Formats: sequence, structure tokens, C-alpha cells
Amino acid sequence: MQHFQRDIKDHWRVRYQNPGFPHVQQGWVLPPGQEKSFDPFIVMAEDWFKRGTFSDHPHRGFQTITYVIDGRLEHIDNAGGYSVLDAGDVQYMNAGSGARHAEEAYENDLIHTLQLWLNLPERLKGSDSFYQNIRVEDAPVAELDGGSIRVYSGDVAGVKGPMESLVPITMAEVSLHAGAEYTHVLPENHNAFLYVLAGDLAAGESGTALSKTDIATLTFNEEGEESVPSELQIRANSRTRALIYSGVPLRENVVAHGPFVMNSEDEIRQAFFDYQAGKFGPPAVK
Repeated sequence: MQHFQRDIKDHWRVRYQNPGFPHVQQGWVLPPGQEKSFDPFIVMAEDWFKRGTFSDHPHRGFQTITYVIDGRLEHIDNAGGYSVLDAGDVQYMNAGSGARHAEEAYENDLIHTLQLWLNLPERLKGSDSFYQNIRVEDAPVAELDGGSIRVYSGDVAGVKGPMESLVPITMAEVSLHAGAEYTHVLPENHNAFLYVLAGDLAAGESGTALSKTDIATLTFNEEGEESVPSELQIRANSRTRALIYSGVPLRENVVAHGPFVMNSEDEIRQAFFDYQAGKFGPPAVK
């Protein structure tokens, strides 16, 4: 059986800005306002920051996946959770009905992170909030011909990632030597994208050239099935590292405003009212 062959749907290079200390640098990997195209993903930000940038703040109605590129990330939540994540570690958060937390650079570090916002279906927007830390050593690695792949979520390359997402997603980091070729297999109905962390590669049927800080969205079979695989061809032109994410589109109305992602403007207003009324609980402080 011939599997659906993925190609590059669109691609661009991340543009960076300097918001001002302590938020040293920021770029939109997945920019705001394109929720229908990125579904089930909402935005993805790349940030360099010092302590004091992302202190206590609320969320409702979605999930976050934070990947630490460099430095140490201190997590504090108002349910008593505390942890420090290092390079290669990932934190999954389900904000659900309401979360209040802080994500800070640890001590005097300059932290470099990628944070992806992953939507929740309407039926799960009232779910309980929770956090899951995935240490780099706990994400299984599959050896490839000319490289390796570390799997944080989903079933990829014969191994299963430990992330306990409320919706079906995959997240994997592919590392390839120069000249290596790799076929990445994903469910055909998953909307997917890849982000190049280092090096340069050619991807998809078209062999589209991508290099560091390039983002590419992929074609997929919108009427396909979760159980049917599709293939993305990748060739590394130099030593290369890339993150690949995929998820099933929700096809629901999305209203994103500030720290909340809901299905209507009324629900956004209610989220702000609930937060101001103290329904998200006390501040997240150490």
C-alpha cells in the first residue's frame, strides 16, 4: 500500500525582536492569528529571557508544551508545584479550567525556550489543570541510519514518548549526520510542522531546502485516519537537528485573547471575570 507522501505546504524564517530587558529576545515560530491553518496548534514562541519576564500569570482553555533549548527554567505553580528544567527537558501543562503559574529563568541564567500552545477541544476546556515534566533522559531514543530520534510524545520510530497529552499529538527531535536520509512516519490525518534547530536539510516530495530557524508546515490527508501512516522524507545536507510536531485538527471555533483560549468571546470575558474574582487561586510564588 502506498502511503500518503508529505510535502512542504508553507515555510518561513523566524523573525526576532527585542522586547526589552528582562525579555531579551523573542520570535514567533507559529505567529498569532493563524489558528485555522495551524489547528490544533495556536502559536509557538521562541524566547530568551532573564528572571522577571514570566512571573505569576493565569491560563485557561488550552495546553502548553515548553522545550528548554538552553539554560535552566524554574517552574512554580499555585498548587504547590516546583521544578527546575534543564536543556532538552520538556514541560507539558494542561491549563484546563484554570492554571496559575510562573516560568522563570533560574537564578541568573539566560534561558532559551520554545513554547507551543496546543488547543483543547470544547469538551475538555473545563478539565482539571496539571503539569508533567519530561526529563531528556526519560524520553526514549531510537537509533537511525545516520542519526537518532528522541520521542517526547506519541508513537514514533518504534518507541513511545512519555507525554500524557489530553489530545493525540506527536513530538520528536531528529538528529542527523551530514548526508543521512530519514523517513519520518506520522498518522496521515495529523496536521504537522517542523522547526530546524541546527544545520540544513531538504524535506518533502519537493525536497524543499530548510535551514536553522526555518519553520515548515506540512501537507496532510484531512479526511484520513489516525491508524493510517504517512511519510515525510528528510535528507540532512549538514549535521542537522529538527523538532517535528503533529496533532489532529479540532475544527472548532477559536477565540484567543491574552492568556486564555476559548470558543467564544463570552467565554473569554468569563475567564477574565473569574481570574479577577480570585477563582484561579492565590499567586504562584515560591
